[in-house]
Amino acid sequence: MKTFSAKAQEQNPTWWVIDAKNQILGDVAVAAANLIRGKTKPIFTPHVDTGDFVVVLNAAEVRLSGKKEQQKIYTSKAGYVGNQKIENVERVRARRPELLVERAVKGMVPHNSLGRSILGKLKIYSGAEHPHEAQNPKPFAVA
Repeated sequence: MKTFSAKAQEQNPTWWVIDAKNQILGDVAVAAANLIRGKTKPIFTPHVDTGDFVVVLNAAEVRLSGKKEQQKIYTSKAGYVGNQKIENVERVRARRPELLVERAVKGMVPHNSLGRSILGKLKIYSGAEHPHEAQNPKPFAVA
């Protein structure tokens, strides 16, 4: 008996829509990461992109539990002296709310070239409108 290995050329990805309105950020990120990685499919192969496209709507209205809105911080550093930038969730949400979901999902995919290509299948919008109606996306309910 031979071991089955999926091939990227033979994949037929589907499109999913996740509505993040009043959903917990971690739950939305887990659902999106599993869909774009392909872990929900029986043909999942860890080293091949077998995932689907995911559209996340209402990213500006995602919830965080506890006091994370004020206490959770995001840091970035370019490598220059004195160039460390620190922001909390409130400031990130005011500046660019899609970044909250994007950073959460980015931490859940592999940190290599496969993970970077998988993240191209994630489309995040802060409102309820999206330009992907032609792909006939199916709604996905977050558990």
